[in-house]
Amino acid sequence: MLQGKILVAQGGGPTAVINQSLAGCVIEARKFAGVERVYGASHGVRGIVDEEFLDLTQETTHNLELVAETPCSALGSTREKPDLDYCREIFRVLQAHEISTFFYIGGNDSCDTLRIVSEEAAAADYALRCVHIPKTIDNDLLINDHTPGYPSAARFVACAFAGVNLDNAALPGVYVGVVMGRHAGYLTAASTLGRKYDDDGPHLIYLPERPFTIDAFLDDVKAVHNRLGRCVVAASEGILDPSGEPIAAKLAGGSETDAHGNIQLSGTSSLADLLTGLIRENLQIKRVRGDTLGYLQRSFLGCVSDVDQREAREVGEKAVQFAHWGNSDGSVTIHRTGFYSVEYRLSPLEAVARKTRPMEDAFIAPSGNDVTRDFLLYLRPLLGSGMPDAFRLRPNRVEKILGK
Repeated sequence: MLQGKILVAQGGGPTAVINQSLAGCVIEARKFAGVERVYGASHGVRGIVDEEFLDLTQETTHNLELVAETPCSALGSTREKPDLDYCREIFRVLQAHEISTFFYIGGNDSCDTLRIVSEEAAAADYALRCVHIPKTIDNDLLINDHTPGYPSAARFVACAFAGVNLDNAALPGVYVGVVMGRHAGYLTAASTLGRKYDDDGPHLIYLPERPFTIDAFLDDVKAVHNRLGRCVVAASEGILDPSGEPIAAKLAGGSETDAHGNIQLSGTSSLADLLTGLIRENLQIKRVRGDTLGYLQRSFLGCVSDVDQREAREVGEKAVQFAHWGNSDGSVTIHRTGFYSVEYRLSPLEAVARKTRPMEDAFIAPSGNDVTRDFLLYLRPLLGSGMPDAFRLRPNRVEKILGK
């Protein structure tokens, strides 16, 4: 039963709807008479260890609703990945503050942190309920049909590439856009949802789930450019060569690594520069441009899926309900039913923690550089209502007089 003091934190990369989960959790928790206080930790687990808490019991519901509509992590986040000793320090702080329920909004690493803290509490015979609230734009949490944050990021990527396609058609050439996704290609694949006409881009899509070779890439670009006079490419930041080495590592040299020891893929244009350079050098195409979408995908204001907002709110609410009426720790997971509706379940923490869900084979075209209709049907309901559309002038051409 939900009672005493509650703590909620946000971890990992921000999303456009993570504050919906925060608001859902806080507002729902404050409804229960046994709850004394609802605290929020500033900057995730680092804020817990440093005892940097906000008393969200004193926050107005009106302001929480305004914050819910605002992208990015209102409490602040962290990229720290706690080990056992770190988690023991987290548990020590929770004990000191007499926290009875710990909600952590995040991805698979955040879920793993909860798993370790839960085990420490059990070993100490301390009554602590730990519930993971899912979020990640990568859409790579196991068990879940999809994860909050992904639909809004996917909507942004689809709109961005639809705009790029229009630009590329007006001034033909080759464009390469690098999209987030270290291990899963779901976000890169979302670039295809902006297509309307048969010759719309992106014409080529490269995902971490399929090996990437430079020769095949250049052949693909050349073939599309010869056929259409232009080519739009969407490439995941995590594309790998046949040996499993990230293509970005070819430029690694002095590249930064993140808190997990991985080569820094986001926030740098190196992969886009590498791919566009290869095209210029080997295909002699003059107009070649490249971009890295980077942080823009995560918390872009004004490009949010209403479906994503609703579900992000609901996973926060369901986490509280599971904590109150359930009798186990776990991760709230999303399951699709019917053509499009969802239900929420509480899955074991160990089923989600530290694991990565790659893009399904059924969603990737046999060519390896496109998606299937199954993927389009999977993603379209998630993007929400009011997706922008693009139109063309009809080709009512005037007959030439001079014949040139």
